Amino acid sequence: MKSLDSFYEEITQGSTIEPSSLLPNDIKKEIGHFNVFDIKELYERLKEKPSMPYDRRAYYKISLIKGNNRAEYADKIIEIEKQGLLFATPKIPYNYLPQDTNQSGQFCVFTSEFLSKNKSGIDLDELPIFASDGYPIFQLTDEEVAEVELIFNKIQKEINSDYIYKYDLIRNYVAELIHFGQKLQPITALYSKHNSATRVSSLFAELLERQFPIESPNQRLELRTAKDFAERLSVHVNHLNKVLKENTGKTTTELITNRLTNEAKILLKQTDWNISEIAFSLGFEELAHFSNFFKKQTTFTPLAFRS
Repeated sequence: MKSLDSFYEEITQGSTIEPSSLLPNDIKKEIGHFNVFDIKELYERLKEKPSMPYDRRAYYKISLIKGNNRAEYADKIIEIEKQGLLFATPKIPYNYLPQDTNQSGQFCVFTSEFLSKNKSGIDLDELPIFASDGYPIFQLTDEEVAEVELIFNKIQKEINSDYIYKYDLIRNYVAELIHFGQKLQPITALYSKHNSATRVSSLFAELLERQFPIESPNQRLELRTAKDFAERLSVHVNHLNKVLKENTGKTTTELITNRLTNEAKILLKQTDWNISEIAFSLGFEELAHFSNFFKKQTTFTPLAFRS
């Protein structure tokens, strides 16, 4: 998962600007993180044409995008010909590809702690705009762009102010952006059955592999079942299984099982962790469950394989 530190390093790459210089001066850890940026200024700072590869970031993002763009979100391709509003959540990886260098707009990033329910009255997990099965990108008219720009300008003005309660006010503006988006009709997703299947298969493989290697006994797999992956990709578990079977010849469970087994072998041979720690890191609730799983896949018990 890409952290906020990685985000700041990425947007300052190729410039002499220190990532820390972009942080709000008075942001406090206890209120979470929030910041707002101008897209055109960032693009001018970057040497190469910007892109946003499939990734899951540890923060939420709301973007007013002005320019020709394409977003790939789970099994959907969404074209933005002129201007749009994008809502990104840590739950779902997405691919955002500017189609030219004539890009402008604004975006803000924030953590769940910043917009926690006890501070804002908003439960991010319950909002339709951030639901895993939604379309989080909306086409905007010129009039709608003007409305959204007004909200972003208020945020920009407030974050640079000395007002002691400015982050409370900014939370209200972010909530206004969210509700503005939820009232919009989504863009129609344009994708063929073949391309959809290819993207779902590719995304599954990426989500699976991104969880490895396991580098600490305290690290634990987040996605372990076919249902886990289907929910993350916003598709039905039967559809995911059908797509993977057609593209790989294996079921979702078989692919997950094979990768878990390979990682278990590596951890047993290359670490000194005890078997209970390995079982935990691979997502098994009980040592016996891991032992039975490993023996079924390899004919060896974990202890016998290690020796």
